[in-house]
Amino acid sequence: MNVSPSAQLWLLGQFRLQFGTETVALCRNGQRLLAFLSLRERVARTVLAGTLWPEVTEEHARGSLRTTLWKLPRGEPPLVRCCGDVLMVTPDLRVDVHALTRTALSVVAGCGPPSCCHPPLGLLTGDDLLPGWDEEWVLLERERLRQLRLHALDTLADTLIQQGRPALAMEAAWAGVRAEPLRESAHRAVVSAHLAEGNVCEALRHYAAFRRLLNDELGVEPSPRFTRLLAEWLPPRAAAGHPECVPGPTA
Repeated sequence: MNVSPSAQLWLLGQFRLQFGTETVALCRNGQRLLAFLSLRERVARTVLAGTLWPEVTEEHARGSLRTTLWKLPRGEPPLVRCCGDVLMVTPDLRVDVHALTRTALSVVAGCGPPSCCHPPLGLLTGDDLLPGWDEEWVLLERERLRQLRLHALDTLADTLIQQGRPALAMEAAWAGVRAEPLRESAHRAVVSAHLAEGNVCEALRHYAAFRRLLNDELGVEPSPRFTRLLAEWLPPRAAAGHPECVPGPTA
């Protein structure tokens, strides 16, 4: 079996390894090994064995690593390459997490889609990393990707507003709200999109709803930055950063 450029690994959602149109079944340890290496790219054998088999002796862990490597699909080039004591996945393996990371970092760095292109909302709002896997290294990577996605969605919404595409900006902003309902930056993006369309009433209504949610859940008020966003339409003391002067949401 050749590991060709058509070899793909999905880690967002359920684990899936595919060569061309053929899905390849791996044992649980094989999945864990390939997932960890794909996320870290280069890992020392000792670190890899200790992370995947933390409850056994080092000798036993290294033995489990050798067995798992031997059970991986054979091909040329191999899925996993050895360079001294370091293991890495072959560069020919396309991994969905890498595509997400590149896209999100590009957006955050200000290299988002030009105004003639459709924004990458599908990739930024897709499945979580390996849902149901509860190992510490998965939880850490899952949270890293979640934060990266949230920052990318915030930036994308701002970029789309600046490009004069408030409807698409609203989609990006609401994706951020759904992912983290108490995240103020996502709600600011929703309000900014409303204002870009001239929908002041909807902007004020959304601000009031978020203010009530924040107060109910955390007992705090929106930041002065958020309040100043609506300074033109709020009472003067509220616009100056005194939230107690902001009219509360109607029931």
